[in-house]
Amino acid sequence: MYLTIHVLMIWIASSILIAGAFIARRQAGTVSHGLANFLELIILYFRDEVVRPNLGERGDKYLPYFLTLFFFILLCNLIGLVPYAMTPTSNIAVTAGMAFLTFALINVSGIWELGPVHYVKSFVPHGLPFWLIPGIWLIEVLGLFTKALALCIRLFANMIAGHMLILVILCLIFIFNSLWIAPISLGVAVAISVLEVFVCCLQAYVFTLLTALFVGAAVNPQH
Repeated sequence: MYLTIHVLMIWIASSILIAGAFIARRQAGTVSHGLANFLELIILYFRDEVVRPNLGERGDKYLPYFLTLFFFILLCNLIGLVPYAMTPTSNIAVTAGMAFLTFALINVSGIWELGPVHYVKSFVPHGLPFWLIPGIWLIEVLGLFTKALALCIRLFANMIAGHMLILVILCLIFIFNSLWIAPISLGVAVAISVLEVFVCCLQAYVFTLLTALFVGAAVNPQH
C-alpha cells in the first residue's frame, strides 16, 4: 500500500470532521453557541425532515450514521475546491466504498428490524401469482445492487464533471493563444467555482437523502 493524494485528502477531511465534532461538543449546552449552534440546526433538520419521515421513530438510532455520511461527503467535496487539493469523491473507488456501506446498511438494517425471513419475504408483494414470484424476487435483488451503483456513479460523475468543465474553460486561453480570452475564461471559471460550492452541498444532501430512502424502504417494506 502507498499514500495517494485522494487518501491524504480523506485523512484531512476526517481530521477536520473529528476536530469540528470535539469543538462543537465543548460549545454545546443548555444554550449552545458557535459551531454547536450551527450544527444543531443541521442535525435537527436531518432528524425531522430526512430520517424520521423515511424510517419513523426507529430512525433516531441511525441518525449518527446519516449525519457522519453527510458531513464526510460535504467536506470531501469542498476540500477539492482548495488550490492544489484534490476531491476524494471524484475518485470512483471512494464513491464505490460509500455506496457499499449504503448497500450493507440497507440489508443489515432490514434483517435487524424485520428478521431474515420476513426481510426476504418483503421483496415480493403479497397476492402475486406464484409464477411471478421468482422473477419479481430476482428484480428486487438486482434492484439492491442498482441502488448502490446509482449512488456511486451519481456522486462520482457530478463531482468530476465540475472540475473537468473548469479545466476545459481555462484551457481555452491556451487553445486560442490569446490574452483577450483570459479575462472571460477566468471570469467563467470563478463563476462555476462558486456554483460548485452549491453542487458540493447538494450532492452530499442527495446522497444522504437517497440512503435514508433506501434504508427506510428496507425497514418499512409496507411503504
